Amino acid sequence: MSLPSGKNRAFLWDFKNDSILTSALCAHGCGSNPWQSTDTKEKPVFSNTPDSHCTSLGKYKVGKRGCSIYGIKVNYLLYGLENTNSNAIKREIVFHSWEEVSEKEVYPIGTPEGWGCPAVANSFMKTVDPKLRNSAAPVLLWIFK
Repeated sequence: MSLPSGKNRAFLWDFKNDSILTSALCAHGCGSNPWQSTDTKEKPVFSNTPDSHCTSLGKYKVGKRGCSIYGIKVNYLLYGLENTNSNAIKREIVFHSWEEVSEKEVYPIGTPEGWGCPAVANSFMKTVDPKLRNSAAPVLLWIFK
């Protein structure tokens, strides 16, 4: 999250080969700004507080696949593993795609801001979804700055 939201900052990492498989834009929460604004594109505000509409930093265990109203209609529950994101389930923070997230970098423009979920482009979710569905081991999603 130290990169501006208009630049690729979501990465699918291959631990076996120590390399990036693919990257994409990733939305963060709008906080007290209007939903879909880009007001904090370079300096997001983070919080674990319910109804803060902020993204929470930290490591998450990717959980059950569900249905979303956004993007390709798929989401994944996120279980916060640290004090900084322990309210993820209570806050209904999920990993999903969103039509408003561009398929390509848009910097110096920012990515529209949501209510705290890490939201990615549809094409990125189409790449990541089968990997998450078919993973025999738990998957880590790490949001850091």
